[in-house]
Amino acid sequence: MTSRTHALELAAAHFDSGAFRTRLATAVAHPTESQAPERQAELQRYLDEFIAPYVASLGFTSRQLDNPVAGKGPLLIAERIEDLALPTLLSYGHGDVVRGDASRWREGLAPWTLVEQGERWYGRGTADNKGQHLLNLAALEQVIAARGGRLGYNVKLLLEMGEEIGSVGLRAFCQEQRQALAADLFIASDGPRVSASRPTLFLGARGTFNFDLHLELREGGHHSGNWGGLLANPGIILAHALASLVDARGQIQVAGLKPTELPAPVRRALADIEVGGAPGDPAIDPHWGEPGLTPAERVYGWNTFELLAFTTGNPEAPVNAIPGSARAHCQIRFVAGCDCTTFIPLIEAHLAERGFAAVRVSRAKDEILHASRLDPENPWVDWALTSLTRTLGEKPALLPNFGGGLPNDIFADILELPTLWVPHSYPACSQHAPNEHLLAPVARQGLQLMAGLFWDLGDRWSRS
Repeated sequence: MTSRTHALELAAAHFDSGAFRTRLATAVAHPTESQAPERQAELQRYLDEFIAPYVASLGFTSRQLDNPVAGKGPLLIAERIEDLALPTLLSYGHGDVVRGDASRWREGLAPWTLVEQGERWYGRGTADNKGQHLLNLAALEQVIAARGGRLGYNVKLLLEMGEEIGSVGLRAFCQEQRQALAADLFIASDGPRVSASRPTLFLGARGTFNFDLHLELREGGHHSGNWGGLLANPGIILAHALASLVDARGQIQVAGLKPTELPAPVRRALADIEVGGAPGDPAIDPHWGEPGLTPAERVYGWNTFELLAFTTGNPEAPVNAIPGSARAHCQIRFVAGCDCTTFIPLIEAHLAERGFAAVRVSRAKDEILHASRLDPENPWVDWALTSLTRTLGEKPALLPNFGGGLPNDIFADILELPTLWVPHSYPACSQHAPNEHLLAPVARQGLQLMAGLFWDLGDRWSRS
């Protein structure tokens, strides 16, 4: 039997048989913590001993390559070439995870052991990102079987082992390997759906720019009784400097730090998106952020300024002393069309104009994640929505971009590909936290959704 329906049936049977769960358990058992230098060998082992043999069974040839940045995680390129004249799909995933943090997991759970409790499958990497890229490979496996061993197109896979430390080296790697990664379309999975109940397609990611504000007035502290009223307090000054950048309702006060407009296609795409409201979600503050925007537009279509940490004196053990310095660690999440290289000069000029020239502004050490999005009116978007709707029986959510950060700009701008993301996680998955888990019904549905996409891609390209 060769049909789309058969491919979806194979996908469901693969999940129901426990085969996917067994493979995910093996992946989770690899403690691939990219934030821990002592785990470097584990990063390589995941690729050599787990991924390479698996993709070889699907007809891929693979090679592991060093990261252009010394000491950072390796990368793997695999390719399944049916005919060089056929179109090519590029997919992506990351096998590294954040620290396991084993002592903070609930009793009976552990980061490197897959534990099934009801609909939740616990383990580090189940949601981010081992479960997601393994679902896509499993879907591809079922479509290959349903089509009798041929897809009708070529597939390339890029797997990195350093996404959780900012994809250090990925940009240079893709520039060096542009020919090896050349393709016609990009489809991958990461991040959460809008909600567990609503499958989602997103087209890019907001950028992430971290920076520090630092005000140093003198060395050390001085007694607040003897010197209070005589010495300027850096914490108070820095608080006012921050208040000039973002107001008491979270609205950015520097024009250049936010977009000039919300494009009409983005607004249309977000018109039916509901944010939050699920069990465990925090209550949305309705009057926070840019006025005149819906919650979905504020988080997916606009820039936000966040104060992540503020220190002055000794917060853990305060003493009666006026501190000598203060520091704020800040972040701007920004959408496509904003140039983050202008952020620091704009902030410096703004602060100087308001009498805060002594406040030093500096880039944080974190890697910048640049913003990008595929135009919601691109023909590939309609194709993907049609395929997902055909499998689901209802239209999925369309997000112009993910609210968080992903290296999408590398695929969109350097490799010049249309980018489509279908996430298989959900907002309450405890990603990056203790008790991370994959929701089994979401995973099963995701496996079928991807099988439908990969099947329909063969049909589309056979007609072109």
